Amino acid sequence: MSYKYEDIRNFYFENEIGERIDCQKIDGDLFFYNVSGLGYEEEIEYMQVGNSFIPNKKNIKQNQITGDLEFYNLTYDEYCKFVDFIIRATSLKLIYIPKKKNRTEYYRDIDLFKIDKAEEDEYNILTCPISMNAKSLWYEENETIYNIASQPNEMRYDYRWDSRYTTYNKRSVIYNNVGHVEAPIKVEIDGYAVNPQIQVLVDNKIVDSITIPITIAEYEKLLYSSKTGEIYIKRQKTDGTTESLFKKQYIDINKNNIFRLPLRSIRD
Repeated sequence: MSYKYEDIRNFYFENEIGERIDCQKIDGDLFFYNVSGLGYEEEIEYMQVGNSFIPNKKNIKQNQITGDLEFYNLTYDEYCKFVDFIIRATSLKLIYIPKKKNRTEYYRDIDLFKIDKAEEDEYNILTCPISMNAKSLWYEENETIYNIASQPNEMRYDYRWDSRYTTYNKRSVIYNNVGHVEAPIKVEIDGYAVNPQIQVLVDNKIVDSITIPITIAEYEKLLYSSKTGEIYIKRQKTDGTTESLFKKQYIDINKNNIFRLPLRSIRD
């Protein structure tokens, strides 16, 4: 029986620069199966009140994901290639694509802490159990890019003009967070930008905002992230170096400057 890509679920490992190892190749060199620990579990403490038990404390339990990797063809070479990839990575994601029509990619931050080494079987297949700790829930990575360009019938002048015909001082996107937790965001604003601002609105009311009183020069970037473990507000300079903007002269340290998208439709 022959299979197509969309007939099976797929797994990838991805490092911090977007390099991937395909672990679900059809007639390939690597196959990830017998996978467990992909679900969700809570640890709940109860308090007894009479004959009833009332939830007192609830936490998400950290999952441990396990499975078997099969290496084919040049098995030891493929094994070494995989181990080198894991050891060199400063961060890792497990990518899971379920067997369904739209082939959505789901990400989970992980630490792969164990891979066993066995011997080839009679079919020249090397099977190695692996174990990893999940550091996040499953999430999607959605990217929105706005390119600021000239508009049709736009009036432009080579000298300063008091009237403004077309402005590019605001861009917005509607996002419906249908997940189970608040969604972190990453924002990149290319220069030239003066006093860049990020706002989150719910029902046209501002619920979170940050304004940074600086000028981002041309070819510079403002970088913002509210993802746990990667929280930053910084300026990327033209030489690629970055400057942290977590300073009193740049932000109001008495307010919440790191925010996420609530569990509903929002405009930011």
